[in-house]
Amino acid sequence: MKKVLITGGAGFIGSHLVDYYIENHQVFVIDDLSMGNRLNLPDHTNLTFIEGDVCDESLLREIFTANKFEYIFHLAAVASVQDSIDRPQYTHKVNFDSTLMMLELTKEHQDKLKRFVFTSSAAVYGDLPTLPKTEDLAVLPKTPYAIDKYASERYVLSYSNLYNIPTSAVRFFNVYGPRQNPLSPYSGVISIITDKLKRAQSEETEFVLFGNGEQTRDFINVKDVINALVIVSQSYDSLGKVYNVGTGKPVALIDMMELYFSITGRKLVIINKPSRDGDIKESYASIKAIQNIGFEQKVTLEQGLEKYWNSVL
Repeated sequence: MKKVLITGGAGFIGSHLVDYYIENHQVFVIDDLSMGNRLNLPDHTNLTFIEGDVCDESLLREIFTANKFEYIFHLAAVASVQDSIDRPQYTHKVNFDSTLMMLELTKEHQDKLKRFVFTSSAAVYGDLPTLPKTEDLAVLPKTPYAIDKYASERYVLSYSNLYNIPTSAVRFFNVYGPRQNPLSPYSGVISIITDKLKRAQSEETEFVLFGNGEQTRDFINVKDVINALVIVSQSYDSLGKVYNVGTGKPVALIDMMELYFSITGRKLVIINKPSRDGDIKESYASIKAIQNIGFEQKVTLEQGLEKYWNSVL
């Protein structure tokens, strides 16, 4: 049975990727559970869960030595932008150093490897005015988190060119869906709103909106994200390349909220506050490149919000 390694596999996106592979692959998950949850993972004989730190070189070397992986998905990260601002040295270890270490280990143990996929972020584009964001645009990462993501993806793609290791990278836009933790240090706005809407049934609940709500985001459902990851990992044309993973459709935060209020039949009291340092005003993806290798959005925002809401009731 083919082996798949997923770092951060107990997290939001990682656990959905585990679900995709678990029936027909041996899936290995490394996660320190600082942001993930063991309950996100299925109880399955094909799953090997390792509670550990992706910065632990001896642990990773032991895992790589004992197994020949066909697919490696490196999702583990400190996903809090604010944490990277407050503790840049610590987050740099997780968000950059672990990537370089994994690449070196992959170089030593790539006998059966078909693809190493690194998950980067749309944060690398910063607040440059050009829209939509295309993969060949100049970047302007504004925070240590974004800087580490960009540096990591460059290393990942360079290892394809320099050492002939089959690598690819993706830049996630605004992913949402079941299992996203609204209480984590950094969580998607939709998961936070979902949590507050649940409480709004029995009490008046406030939501703090930073900025005026006109800022746009490209919201993509986690099911479409998993489809994108699989397509990128299997396409020959994606070798050594980076792809946006989004819908290509900008949505203002206030419009998304009104749609969600309509779906749930509930409302929140909105408290407006000034934008935060590092916040980006306008962002949405060009997805022509990933569409050219077979990706298509299958879950609309309305469908995704309905499914998400039904999953938490």
